[in-house]
Amino acid sequence: MEINLPDVKAEVEAAFARYETALVTNDVAVLDELFWESPHTIRYGAGENLYGYEEIRAFRAGRSSKNLDRTLHRTVITTYGRDMATAMTLFERQGASGTGRQSQTWMRTPSGWKVVAAHVSVMAG
Repeated sequence: MEINLPDVKAEVEAAFARYETALVTNDVAVLDELFWESPHTIRYGAGENLYGYEEIRAFRAGRSSKNLDRTLHRTVITTYGRDMATAMTLFERQGASGTGRQSQTWMRTPSGWKVVAAHVSVMAG
């Protein structure tokens, strides 16, 4: 298996950057677009466990749009072959205690790169 093929890595980096921009601007339409529309998609958050695209979409629709700015640290994107990737990062929100962790598994689909599994947690400050 080829790891970090330059063209594939560039594609995933662009998808991750698009996700991050949509996250901090609360662009729910883009966030919904970037998650795989499947009952097999999961997202574990700091206070929620979401199973399937519909639960994730409902969560996004009801999420507050306040205090979403954050600073990323130590972001690592790794691609596996041409169709799978992971993105791992630490983040800090201004005024929040602790550092957050985010991990995503991305998959190439016919309509582009999609998050198929995501996890967000906050480490004690």
